[in-house]
Amino acid sequence: MPAALSDLEQKILDYMVRYLRTRTYQPSIREIGEEFGIRSTKTVSEHLRALADKGYLERDPSRSRGVRILGVDLNPDAVSLPCYGGFPRAGAERRTDGAEAFLTLDRRIAGPPGSYLVRVGADATVGAGVQEGDLLLVEPVEGERVRDGDLLAIRFGGEPELHRFSRNGRSIQLIPAVGGPALAVERIEDLEIAGRVTAMHRRFDETPLPRGSRPH
Repeated sequence: MPAALSDLEQKILDYMVRYLRTRTYQPSIREIGEEFGIRSTKTVSEHLRALADKGYLERDPSRSRGVRILGVDLNPDAVSLPCYGGFPRAGAERRTDGAEAFLTLDRRIAGPPGSYLVRVGADATVGAGVQEGDLLLVEPVEGERVRDGDLLAIRFGGEPELHRFSRNGRSIQLIPAVGGPALAVERIEDLEIAGRVTAMHRRFDETPLPRGSRPH
């Protein structure tokens, strides 16, 4: 598995990928510095060296734009999502921490920025017809944007649990995906929502999920 990136390293890598996809060539060190308010070109070079050391880039220090991003799909209609072996801890889904792989999906089905994939483990109890090995597509959602019928991953002080959101007039209920009585809720905004599950991928053979692929 590639080494985890810091927040700034991830932002620099994402910026370089976006720049490359729209212009077909890499940003210069000076342009990267201007994008992130870094005045020192030496500091930018140190960040690029860190990305190279962690296996995300190949560099030619003799050239201003002498950088090649490893594992990049330049298709503008594709996006890479981190895939976790279980729901990531709060906040980690906004970074690459703990991702076991990065999978490329069509932008039309990948969800908004911040979406990620979760591989369901053998010890998970999720319900909703979800089985071990399934991949769940989870997108970020704020409480005020939750819709009636949404399948939400909600944290109640521990691992996220799947609940179907139901609104009947002024009454709000969360129906556990594993069965059992519904939970009455006064304000959905008061809950810690890990995301909205919008899709599921299931293989019918035993091909394992690829691990350790580089993000792009």
